[in-house]
Amino acid sequence: MADQPADKKFFENLSGAGKAIGVLTSGGDAQGMNAAVRAVVRMGIYVEAKVYFIYEGYQGMVDGGDNIVEVSWESVSSILQVGGTVIGSARCKEFRTREGRLKAAFNLIQRGITNLCVIGGDGSLTGANLFREEWSGLLEELAQSGKIEEEAVKKYVYLNIVGMVGSIDNDFCGTDMTIGTDSALHRIIEVVDAIMTTAQSHQRTFVLEVMGRHCGYLALVSALACGADWVFIPEYPPEEGWEDQMCVKLSENRARKKRLNIIIVAEGAIDSHNKAITSEKVKDLVVQQLGFDTRVTILGHVQRGGTPSAFDRILASRMGVEAVLALLEATADTPACVVSLSGNQAVRLPLMECVQMTQEVQKAMDERKFCEAVRLRGRSFENNLNTYKLLSHRKPDTELPKDDLSCSTNFNVAVLNVGAPAAGMNAAVRSAVRVGITEGHTMFAVIDGFEGFANGQIKEISWGDVGGWTGQGGSLLGTKRTLPAKYLEKIADQMRTNNINALMVIGGFEAYLGLLELSAAREKYDEFCVPMVMVPATVSNNVPGSDFSIGADTALNTITDTCDRIKQSASGTKRRVFIIETMGGYCGYLANMGGLAAGADAAYIFEEKFDIRELQANVEHLTEKMKTSIQRGLVLRNENSNENYTTDFIYQLYSEEGKGVFDCRKNVLGHMQQGGAPSPFDRNFGTKISAKAVQWISKKLRETYRRDEGKVFANTEDSVCLLGMRRRNLLFQPVVELKDQADFVHRIPKEQWWLKLRPLMKILAKYKTSYDVSDSGQLEHVARHSPKEAEIGAI
Repeated sequence: MADQPADKKFFENLSGAGKAIGVLTSGGDAQGMNAAVRAVVRMGIYVEAKVYFIYEGYQGMVDGGDNIVEVSWESVSSILQVGGTVIGSARCKEFRTREGRLKAAFNLIQRGITNLCVIGGDGSLTGANLFREEWSGLLEELAQSGKIEEEAVKKYVYLNIVGMVGSIDNDFCGTDMTIGTDSALHRIIEVVDAIMTTAQSHQRTFVLEVMGRHCGYLALVSALACGADWVFIPEYPPEEGWEDQMCVKLSENRARKKRLNIIIVAEGAIDSHNKAITSEKVKDLVVQQLGFDTRVTILGHVQRGGTPSAFDRILASRMGVEAVLALLEATADTPACVVSLSGNQAVRLPLMECVQMTQEVQKAMDERKFCEAVRLRGRSFENNLNTYKLLSHRKPDTELPKDDLSCSTNFNVAVLNVGAPAAGMNAAVRSAVRVGITEGHTMFAVIDGFEGFANGQIKEISWGDVGGWTGQGGSLLGTKRTLPAKYLEKIADQMRTNNINALMVIGGFEAYLGLLELSAAREKYDEFCVPMVMVPATVSNNVPGSDFSIGADTALNTITDTCDRIKQSASGTKRRVFIIETMGGYCGYLANMGGLAAGADAAYIFEEKFDIRELQANVEHLTEKMKTSIQRGLVLRNENSNENYTTDFIYQLYSEEGKGVFDCRKNVLGHMQQGGAPSPFDRNFGTKISAKAVQWISKKLRETYRRDEGKVFANTEDSVCLLGMRRRNLLFQPVVELKDQADFVHRIPKEQWWLKLRPLMKILAKYKTSYDVSDSGQLEHVARHSPKEAEIGAI
């Protein structure tokens, strides 16, 4: 093992020896729960703790017996890709009584379990906290009745609780995403995409009812991701007279030749008087007032089913490992905590603070304080709502911004795609065009990137032109890898001819290089002295200045789905190892995160050098694995991870060394990773990051407009920026300042956040490794933000 830096904290110093951890799932099931269970079991065993399944949630804890079973490494094999929860979940009235909790405490003490990992919703976690608070009293009572020895009371003096929120509704305050939410969005968007084709054929209106009795997250985000005409959510009821407003909007859309209407209703939707708005009521209204052919589709439990998305698997695996670390570090004074996601960071928050805030949302809705309810949901929810309102309804020309400045000049903003196509690019373009028009700009679309720009392939694009773009893959504007350097004069000429006052570039590393070249050309061409912003979009996720790129999530889901199918193909043929090559150039993001999501045994990447000894060690590891009940292997390789150890070489090496023990197959996934409909995450991310980029352009245009000359002149470094997600925030970063953070030879950032998760994959595949937990361990408090913050930060 390599020397460990002195300023880092590594989990090897935390031992689970002598500790017993119980893991249970409670309340409604959610996709990804199994990934969390798997991570808890394997991390627990890795640190030498005993781990127990508690079947059927709290009911199993109360009943004891065969419901509480010690598990092994193999017990959680092949559950990563399974939806629901393999250890069962049940509502338990008995646990709500002290008598029931007394039985549960006795059953845990019998097995020495004093660490509980609870995966469920706010009700399940509140019950766990009460159990923890009563623990010493329950043990005293058991000792007095002679059921346990006094020694046991002293030995098991306190109970540690760590929660993970498994809920498809995303209704728990304190975390940006709960386990299962992303998968539920996948189910909804699959249905919406399918319905759109039939609705278009018959010019129909569809009313879709989605889950969310107390929380409108699924309805809101799916409306944002599919460009729905109207959405009803409990936190933000429509204004008085909404019936007429909605019907006017639907008929206006039909008048613009739109052949379908989509209305999304959360099952808990209400009006401003707290009266229910049902999908049937909405349908009847549309039929009576407009006479449109209208159908209702209630998605129901479809949203809970199916295989978990790549996002949910990775989220649940990260949370599961973090939960075990939290249990190992817990003391008698540590409050029950919940492992949450904030931006891109796994954080620990006091459980009851989160529960209290969650309950405050419902209280605010009951008291009809709806703005307060939205604020309490968190800045991510508020940002979703603000973006949806911006994009869903076109303001009349009379309501568009018309201050003295915009009367002086009509700002023209051009949008173009650069580099390879990435799913979600079209959602980003749609968002940019509509927000730009709302801000009072004239929007121009550039066809085929910088090359098309030079050739004059530029046209004005309207609000209606981008209708229905969110769900389409690829790049409808066309995109090329060509850089602007050899076309500078022609591009400057086109910018002058079309009076382009600002530029928005959506693309990958080529887009970044392109902006650097345009920025450098400002000395020679005044036409480039305008605000320019880049939004990262590439499946490789290799752009400096951003943790995520549009398109990477869709590619990751493609890889994960393909790996699932490949692994399934081996279920009848034992002892088989698959070598799979992924895209990414020199960036190992797809291989590494795909390996984590698919449960791979190894992932070879450029960023972590490997030699023949490591390849041999991997073969030996797989040979040992074949002796267990798990008789298949999965190895991912990034396409440029090593020029000599090619996919063919690794395939031949494994085939030769594994002869007689296992056989090998190889797959090169290729361009299927760039295709397909964008995932809900990419639609949502592309939509919101683009909206924010255009708002920044508007601000810069106001700042740099020279009224006396009647033109925009921006030549400072901070007027050419990349908008990226860094840890917990969206940040505008001057492209020149990012040069020091980029490896231009290999086209990757010098530092990449996901490399910290690399040991996670190795641990879950049973390799001994070192894991930096410097970012872990700090119990934070739930952030209560002001309304202004929603504009500033979160995705």
